Amino acid sequence: MHMAMASPKKCNPAGSRTSPERPDLLNEVLQMTQIRPETFTLQNGAKARLPFAISEYDTRLRKLRTEMAARGIDVVLLTSMQNIAYYSGFLYCSFGRPYACVVTQEASTTVSANIDGGQPWRRSAHDNVIYTDWKRDNYWRAVRNLVGNAARLGIEGDHMTLLQRDKLTEFLGAVDVVDIAGATMTQRMIKSAAEITLIKESARIADIGGAAVVGAVTKGAREIDIAMAGRDAMELEISKSFPDSEIRDSWVWFQSGLNTDGAHNPVTTRKLEMGDILSLNTFPMISGYYTALERTLWLGQPGKRSLEIWQANVEAHELGLSIIKEGAVCSDICAEINDFFASRDLLQYRSFGYGHSFGILSHYYGREAGLELREDIHTVLEPGMVISMEPMLTIPEGMAGAGGYREHDIVVIEDNGPVNITGFPYGPEHNIL
Repeated sequence: MHMAMASPKKCNPAGSRTSPERPDLLNEVLQMTQIRPETFTLQNGAKARLPFAISEYDTRLRKLRTEMAARGIDVVLLTSMQNIAYYSGFLYCSFGRPYACVVTQEASTTVSANIDGGQPWRRSAHDNVIYTDWKRDNYWRAVRNLVGNAARLGIEGDHMTLLQRDKLTEFLGAVDVVDIAGATMTQRMIKSAAEITLIKESARIADIGGAAVVGAVTKGAREIDIAMAGRDAMELEISKSFPDSEIRDSWVWFQSGLNTDGAHNPVTTRKLEMGDILSLNTFPMISGYYTALERTLWLGQPGKRSLEIWQANVEAHELGLSIIKEGAVCSDICAEINDFFASRDLLQYRSFGYGHSFGILSHYYGREAGLELREDIHTVLEPGMVISMEPMLTIPEGMAGAGGYREHDIVVIEDNGPVNITGFPYGPEHNIL
């Protein structure tokens, strides 16, 4: 174990006073400060094996530094889970505390809370510094030490709160602040070969979770029990296929009946009934990387109108898969599927956009909002992008065919064409249970 502590300044701590009854109080406070540093380093154990080689992180940092140089940015202060994980490999657990990765042209240093011990250093590709809870705002003191006298600072404008923006001004002074969130998102949208390999493996594991979910479906079973079967199957496979990873954050949303009307509706204890529409959603998480499998299922035979709506959504899904390719424009793909649903008088039941990017994201953090199949996104698809096709229709309760219908596949745009990496079957011919 290697531990280095910053030397505390010998000054009267803010707000402290010597009491007439305790003339030695100041000396006691100063003595306590000697063993309660603001920041320190803790190289406890050996560096962990990260999801990617150090050269992968160096390449990402080199691209960020090129952006910094082009915009005259001296230092970048990354604060989001997705960007810190992307550039350093360390995926933090905030629990109300702030974290950072400070990037200069020469160094990359994660800033973590003392409660995490040496784990952030082990999981960071490069350097790490720890801040303590002994004094308020030690996080910002750690950041200030790393930022130094920078004149221009890059921040994530879509992540920094007003409170933290005020703290930045208090501790860093009149530094020129530049938003680099968009540039980092654009970089993350194009996956490396190593990222795509991980994403393909994760999609395979999502299919394993889906099979476990289907195997647990039976009349009277609770949503939560079925969801746990899928989650357990995925975590077992992740621990087998990625033994050096931290096993965390994988989940399943299994919804039934009325609960299928929202794509992100939480799992409940509702018991399945014959005739239920079901929504299978498995999400394996590997080192912050998200994939998904989503399927409409039915317990028992669906009614005629339900079959019509389900089949229409399947046709929209297949149409979308056929037009996802290099050179296609996100908004154009959306418009074509809109036209299809309008021709079936179903467009008014569309729930959300038709797909989104994949990478370091989850329901806790992250989103590459520049790569989504929506009317207001005009990004052109290019090799290295990974995007889903996931049309959803929600028919309100009380109408024929009520429920939420959704199919979801993941497509990798490769140099020789699009590749669908989801293998789980879809549609009425496969998923009436």
